[in-house]
Amino acid sequence: MKNQTYESIGDNHIGTSSETPLRSDAFDKNDTEKIENIQSHFAKIMEELGLDLEDESLSGTPYRFAKMYVKELFYGLNPKNKPHLSTFPNKYGYKKMLLEKNITIDSTCEHHFLPITGSAHIAYIPSDKVIGLSKINRLVDYYSHRPQVQERLCLQILEDLQTTLGTKDVIVVLNAKHLCVSSRGIKDKDSSTTTVEFGGVFEDAQYRNEFFRMIEN
Repeated sequence: MKNQTYESIGDNHIGTSSETPLRSDAFDKNDTEKIENIQSHFAKIMEELGLDLEDESLSGTPYRFAKMYVKELFYGLNPKNKPHLSTFPNKYGYKKMLLEKNITIDSTCEHHFLPITGSAHIAYIPSDKVIGLSKINRLVDYYSHRPQVQERLCLQILEDLQTTLGTKDVIVVLNAKHLCVSSRGIKDKDSSTTTVEFGGVFEDAQYRNEFFRMIEN
């Protein structure tokens, strides 16, 4: 019955907030313990698929898989891994738009655990603070490396930057391909998904249009 419910939900993007849904005991175990447990569980999945784990090519796969999940693909789940976002006083008095575009998105769909790949374009108008440019890339990478839906990813980046910079004048656009669309289901190889979130002056179409012109160049 549960499986029928899951099938009826399909690919619907259901969420309750911009927070990633985590259990209260999510970080009670250390990374080594998590890797050991995932390794054991994934070995059972491989066995259920009929794979021979005695084969030299496959014997190390459960460990490699578990380490990849904990240390690489989903390192962004742990707040301890969040990058320090250095900000500096806006001594130049720069008040125009600052844009960083074509930031790599390398994420994972939380519905099928398949890759989401694409680009982020982010702009803000400084108030009293500016942020180191590489810190924007690191923030995108951090939130991308957890099971995601694109709408939530867009919001998490926006809200974090607004808090860090002390201004609502931030806009985030994500454009990405989802392998859960291109490699299963409809198997559409060419479509992509775009999400947009913004606040402050970007509520004004004049500022948004300037931003869109800049990312097209």
